[in-house]
Amino acid sequence: MPLKLLREDITRIMCDAVVNPSNPALEPTGGLDAMIHSAAGKRLAKAIKKLGGVESGQIKVTPAFNLPAKYILHTAGPVWQGGDNGEKELLENCYRNALSTAEKLKCKSVAFPLISSGSYGYPKDKVLKIAVSVITDF
Repeated sequence: MPLKLLREDITRIMCDAVVNPSNPALEPTGGLDAMIHSAAGKRLAKAIKKLGGVESGQIKVTPAFNLPAKYILHTAGPVWQGGDNGEKELLENCYRNALSTAEKLKCKSVAFPLISSGSYGYPKDKVLKIAVSVITDF
């Protein structure tokens, strides 16, 4: 699957899976996570309650409900703490584990945001470099 960089509303991208940058509790507190929940509809909140949270770098899966996708791959990225506290490895795991999960689900297309670059404060340029590197290597 080719890598394409888009600057669009991820809730409107037609694809097999959308990656949702959430928090460990998987509760939408704002930002893109809240947008994905709003666009997917109320059934997503019910599905999330059954998952029991997600560890940083790991993936949990739900149907995409009202999104133009099949699945939502939920992940909790790391909080930026200056870069010397394992953040890079955790962020790489978010991307790698999402790709691995998408492959198991037989997805041919995955829409990724810049995980942890919002309220978690990870510098966007560093996230983009990690994302491109992991996706290309995969």
